[in-house]
Amino acid sequence: MRRRPALAAVAVIGALALAGCGGSDSGSDSAGSGAELSVGTAYMPQPVSASMAAGFLTITNEGDSADELTSVTSEAGEVTVHETVGGTMKEVDRLEVPAHGQLVFKSGGNHLMFEKLKQQPKQGQSVAVELHFAHSDPLTVKLPVKAATYQPTTGHSGHSEDSGH
Repeated sequence: MRRRPALAAVAVIGALALAGCGGSDSGSDSAGSGAELSVGTAYMPQPVSASMAAGFLTITNEGDSADELTSVTSEAGEVTVHETVGGTMKEVDRLEVPAHGQLVFKSGGNHLMFEKLKQQPKQGQSVAVELHFAHSDPLTVKLPVKAATYQPTTGHSGHSEDSGH
């Protein structure tokens, strides 16, 4: 008779463990990574070029471990990750998403560069991207296409160094 409560406990623990790993078809295990990623303030200014555009967003990590953005894919075209340091833009293979911190993509700084667009996105549409990380499962994000002059009022501030842009 004592075996039933023990078996029930094992079954509950097993179900909880499986539930914690559920919802992922990619096969990567983000449960042990310690990163808890979310994305906000995503947008794309309406491109002036038919073949190129930029994308901006903020990746927030509420977890105890840092992660890295390793690539971005989109059906809209080729996407590369760029950082801007000292006014110079360069493509990078990865950018850190610090533990309990943010990776911010903003005008004049880090950004997504879309090239070879299949069609020019127009204001009111959205462009889907999939963000790939070193340790966490991919995140799919829709970037609404805003006016070419759009400036976000939240999510990209909080750092005094961006006052010069």
